[in-house]
Amino acid sequence: MRKDCLLGVVAILATACLPGSAAAQVTFNKDVLPIVQQHCQMCHRPGEVAPFSLLTFNDARPWARAIKTAVLTQQMPPWQVEPQYDHKFSNAARLSQAERDILAAWADGGAVEGDPKDKPAPATFTDGWNLKPDMIVEMPTEFAVQARGTIEYQYMLVKANFPEDVWVKAAEMRPGNSKVVHHGEVWVLPPGSKWMANAVPGVAYPATQMPKVGQDDIDILGKFNPGVGAQGFEFGDSAKFVPKGSDLVFEVHYTAVGTPQTDRTKVGIVFAAGPHTTRYFTSYGPTARNLVIPAADNNAEVVSESTAMTDMKLVYAQPHMHLRGKDYELRAVFPNGESQTLFRSKWDFNWQLGYVFTEPIDLPKGTRLIGISHFDNSAANKFNPDPTKEIRWGLQNWDEMSNCFIGLVFDAKTDPKKIFRASGPSLLPTLGPGPTRATLTDTSTK
Repeated sequence: MRKDCLLGVVAILATACLPGSAAAQVTFNKDVLPIVQQHCQMCHRPGEVAPFSLLTFNDARPWARAIKTAVLTQQMPPWQVEPQYDHKFSNAARLSQAERDILAAWADGGAVEGDPKDKPAPATFTDGWNLKPDMIVEMPTEFAVQARGTIEYQYMLVKANFPEDVWVKAAEMRPGNSKVVHHGEVWVLPPGSKWMANAVPGVAYPATQMPKVGQDDIDILGKFNPGVGAQGFEFGDSAKFVPKGSDLVFEVHYTAVGTPQTDRTKVGIVFAAGPHTTRYFTSYGPTARNLVIPAADNNAEVVSESTAMTDMKLVYAQPHMHLRGKDYELRAVFPNGESQTLFRSKWDFNWQLGYVFTEPIDLPKGTRLIGISHFDNSAANKFNPDPTKEIRWGLQNWDEMSNCFIGLVFDAKTDPKKIFRASGPSLLPTLGPGPTRATLTDTSTK
């Protein structure tokens, strides 16, 4: 049989395996809509970060060919974890091969709408939220986003004045203007904190005017990145703790889009009954503030390390790098000497995803968490602002970072200032050889 005929037979057989027995019988209402409801609509709906909606057939039909290309190349839905670690995460967003085939067949078959009776019930969203908030705190004043140029990170103190200790089981940071909000955090500012102590509520302060006292030991209530929305904090008996009298600090990274814009970002909070025996706390994790990336290096390795000072559980991880980032690996070296890779992922500055562990990872006291990141500072990296420069730690996109926000669960009586200490290469004034893949025994397959 001729090769081209054989390929044609294979294609026919593959199509025959699809629902409806032929590509032309794949319809939006019956076959495609359930997939996009589960995997796409949280971003592809009005007011969200995606550039177009997928709520209805009329929304999706013009994008049929683009959808096929995006899912076959696995660009969508965004999910950077290497496939062998997918099973570790409850929010793994990778489509199955059958789902990819259905979406491709729908495009190839003319993107047919199908019988309206086949449509599943619409996915429900609460006034645009991905959760149903008990309390909404919004920036009290608009921030004016300039049309062009670099915008420093902005910090705004918002008086929340929680009248009593509260426990929070979920929160969601939502941009007021998703065109210009690239990412951000909402920090819990407890009474007596020296950070932002003299700030005027409702005034946005650029990073260069911020006090030197950092917020490393202050909890993050809500985070926003493209692909990261509502976050839950209930793992066993855990929840976020917000002390009586706390306020909130909105930290927002804005991006100019060519026209003047304004933004009033907000956070939605869902309360939990308290008190709780364990606390969910968001930490920076291993942090390479001493990173040095040589000019023109296309695979610079940066290693950072933190050591657990108490027993705890790891339930969430979200790497953070900038425009030169390539990939990130998180290792745990346990007190008994066993080393385990918790995940490896590619890096995409436009989709800074967070990963929720299906089963919490026990981190006994003395466990070393090690972050291993790689950077492309060469001219071959089309996103590289300047391959001729040696790069060090900094807030702006043309600088770099290497850390991993981690969600931890530990005894509610434990002081969060004492859960980790920097160790290993993170203690060095400049990046030294430190532990690398060659010196860390990996038993992650156990």
